[in-house]
Amino acid sequence: MRDFSPPSIDFIVWGLSYFPPMTPVTQVVLVLCAVVFTVATVVTFASIRRAATRAETVLQLVEREIRPLASQVEGLASEVRTLSQTANQELQRVSGLVRRVEDISLKIARVVGVANSLASFRGVTSVGSGVKRALGVFVSRLKAS
Repeated sequence: MRDFSPPSIDFIVWGLSYFPPMTPVTQVVLVLCAVVFTVATVVTFASIRRAATRAETVLQLVEREIRPLASQVEGLASEVRTLSQTANQELQRVSGLVRRVEDISLKIARVVGVANSLASFRGVTSVGSGVKRALGVFVSRLKAS
């Protein structure tokens, strides 16, 4: 009978001259290094996990605090909006008052100009001074109110 299995090849590797066999002390040092590295890695991962847990707790606290602050900010924004609208209305009222005062001052200047021209006539000086006096009283009462 014939054997149809592939031939087995054995690679015989003899110890290479530049890699001497490992001594037991070297093996112990390497195993200790592997154990220390593993312990350091486990400790690092545990501290990362604790830090992540703390960060999650802090984020939850911040989220709880932000919600009321957000509603307060919205309230303050609406108050500022209301105050600015009120300020605009008041400025419009003041603008109207300034226009009225300007119109009145122009009319008073015209009347005073007419009174001065009347006062320049010799025969009408008493009328001019009476009108001037009346205008002075009118202006003083206008300022008082």
